Amino acid sequence: MPAQLGSTAPDFTAETTQGPISFHQWLGNSWCVFFSHPKDFTPVCTTELGRAANLSGEFAKRGVKLIGLSVGSVSSHQQWIPDINKTQKANLQFPMIGDENRKVAELYGMIDATAKDSATVRTVFIIDPKKAIRLTMAYPASTGRNFQEILRVVDSLQLTDNHKVATPVDWKAGEECVILPSITDPEEIKRLFPKGYREETTYLRYTPDPRK
Repeated sequence: MPAQLGSTAPDFTAETTQGPISFHQWLGNSWCVFFSHPKDFTPVCTTELGRAANLSGEFAKRGVKLIGLSVGSVSSHQQWIPDINKTQKANLQFPMIGDENRKVAELYGMIDATAKDSATVRTVFIIDPKKAIRLTMAYPASTGRNFQEILRVVDSLQLTDNHKVATPVDWKAGEECVILPSITDPEEIKRLFPKGYREETTYLRYTPDPRK
């Protein structure tokens, strides 16, 4: 069964551009964004990997490791990286998995069943320090990902793991969030949200970002 939301991220061993890894050991106690690409030396993938590399500092601030995968070989990845760095003005430092036998791609359900060449789709997994899959997204091969959205989801997950809030539509870090409907006791609300809140309905209550 493909890796699913809420399940434990499957462990595996693989060769990467930074040497062999055992995935869970490599993860350690970090968050992770694990994303796949249809093929090496393709235009959309080149722009995506460059953007991920240029945002690596932002991910690192959040304790997030990046790792990529395609069904190309490690040698192919290593030959491709200079193109990525040159065209995207980047310095790609995170590992890229070589998955020629499609072992990891099939383990995570990354293969497009309709593709003639069994290429991986643009799949994204956000994995937390407990190795749980917290987000899955799959884009068509023709559409590049939005890495700002991936960062936004990491911010939301890390906020809501530590505070009894959820994040509303189009939320960004630092903006108002919403109090969980399960919290109804006025004294508990005052204790948890000392900055106060505004009530639109009994179940829609906005409060400032608790981390600010």
